[in-house]
Amino acid sequence: MQTENKNYLENIADSIKKSVTLKLLSIFILMMLLMIPISIVQELIQEREATRQKIVKEVSHNWANEQLVYGPILSIPLKKNVQEDGKTVTYYEMVHLLPEELKVKGNVSPKKLKRGIYEVAVYDSHLSFFGKFDKIQEVLDPLDEYTILLQDAFLTIHISDLRGIKENVVLKWAGQQKEIHPGSNIPNMIPSGFTVKNILNQNFQESQTFNFEIKLQGSQFLGFVPLGKETIVDLNSEWKDPSFSGSFLPDERTVNEQGFAANWRVLELNRNYPQSWIGDRNKDELKNSAFGVDLILPVNDYQKSMRSAKYALLAISLTFLSFFLIEIFNKKKVHPFQYILIGLALCIFYTLLVSISEHLDFNKAYLISSVIVITMIALYAKTIISNVKQLAVLVLILSFTYLFVFITLQLQDYALLIGSIGLTSILAITMYITRNVNWQDLNSIRKLEDE
Repeated sequence: MQTENKNYLENIADSIKKSVTLKLLSIFILMMLLMIPISIVQELIQEREATRQKIVKEVSHNWANEQLVYGPILSIPLKKNVQEDGKTVTYYEMVHLLPEELKVKGNVSPKKLKRGIYEVAVYDSHLSFFGKFDKIQEVLDPLDEYTILLQDAFLTIHISDLRGIKENVVLKWAGQQKEIHPGSNIPNMIPSGFTVKNILNQNFQESQTFNFEIKLQGSQFLGFVPLGKETIVDLNSEWKDPSFSGSFLPDERTVNEQGFAANWRVLELNRNYPQSWIGDRNKDELKNSAFGVDLILPVNDYQKSMRSAKYALLAISLTFLSFFLIEIFNKKKVHPFQYILIGLALCIFYTLLVSISEHLDFNKAYLISSVIVITMIALYAKTIISNVKQLAVLVLILSFTYLFVFITLQLQDYALLIGSIGLTSILAITMYITRNVNWQDLNSIRKLEDE
């Protein structure tokens, strides 16, 4: 009786070992468990990217932050006396006028600052502003209920980070040099900048010209706001990888190995605010109309590494599928522990990719990491697979997998299309290879055609 029970249990154990369903289930569970180290790798990538962003902010703060430069805005105080409850109450307002013409010419001299393994793009710039205010009296004439305080009129010029100003600013108004005062008198509309007082008097000319130059430091971004009825901005730089951003793109641009040259022309009709208004309106509209250039570094390796890690399940699935088919056709058992080691080798790829890409170009890092992992798995599989031809097929599948992911990373706009075609092809090939397998009885596999 004991012998019969022992034989019965051995038969059950043997059936479990040979059960394809349980094998597939265990492989699936193992694949899901391997998503835990993959998620840890993704957290590592995010942590490294956060460290980089922190260092970029620190370096930018020490040098000077992103710069948004615009102006001048001509502001004229208004006074109105109103009778309320038998008392005279005085109200003050401000009318703001924008230039009729505004031209900016600038040269941006970039450089890279390093802290540890991280680089930050910063720049020195030399900006020249020219323009004129027209029809000032035409704006003031309808304001007959106000007393116009011409003697208190002033100009305001916005600079995002005043620490970036490296030399005294010289502004000429109607041909006369004017004194510059730090700070903004209209902080609700221009939070940071400088002011030029005593601009107008009772005998001011209808057309008032201005010009000034600024030598300004900044980090990564340099932007402008189209305050003129016609705004023209010309920028030149030696930076070879610009990214033009904001509400307006350049009308003309040239980007080559020598740098870039860009020209913007923006009209009053292209923006959502008028040439003059009363009060603190249009603060958001001014910022929303900003445009400029980002001095970007050629690649963001952390984003590419994160995107490649999202394809980890595909790499693990194809590799495990290959070993499972080898088990089926060669009748050789691959132990779950061997699957675990192979899976961990696939996870190591992403750690290698992140660490190497911090020191080398991403493409080189991807090549080195994939070669290391494919070699590890191939040498390990050599002890499992005695057939050299099948081992070569396994290496080919692994190489195709990493090549497929690499191409998908490079062609981000077509990632969905490429991914769909790739997965469909993989499924079709798997169906073709296993078409003659008798899954009910794997001991009676029919000979494949044209094996």
